[in-house]
This record gives sequence, structure tokens and C-alpha cells, in this order.
Amino acid sequence: MNTEIPIYRQCELLGLSRSSYYYEPAGESEYNLELMRLIDEQYTKTPFYGTRKMAAWFRRQGYKVNRKRVQRLMRLMGIEAIYPKKIMSGAQT
Repeated sequence: MNTEIPIYRQCELLGLSRSSYYYEPAGESEYNLELMRLIDEQYTKTPFYGTRKMAAWFRRQGYKVNRKRVQRLMRLMGIEAIYPKKIMSGAQT
């Protein structure tokens, strides 16, 4: 931001509250970072595992984790199961 104009005025001009300017998002917890590391390892071995199978795998390993958390972490990591996608070419067979 511009140092000649005070922060409060810059925020005012942008329509942004000052608390939003100073806000620093909280990072992931240690538990989630461990889960993400394990997701990465397991995904390397079984890239066809979706969120349901991955959550079931975690439960078999003794972790208390639900599918929604696995889904959020996989989305955050930018990974998804590899499976045949629906063909949308429009061609008739």
C-alpha cells in the first residue's frame, strides 16, 4: 500500500475495514498437516482413492477423521481421484 496516505484512509477508499487489512489467516493445525502428509503418501500409492475410500483408510489406520475433512484437505492440496470421466463429446455411438 501507499505510505503517503494513512492506512485508515487507504482502507476507507477501498471500502475495506481496517481489521480486514491487519487480519492474518490462521494456518492449518498440526493434526491437519499430518493428515495432509498421509493423504499425499497414500494418494501416491492409490491415486484412485476418492474421499470416501481415503477416509475409510484413515479409520483403519486408527485416525478419527470424517469424509468432509478429507474432502476439504484433498481440495486444498489440489488432488482428486483418478477415474474414467464421462465422455461429453456429443457424438452418438
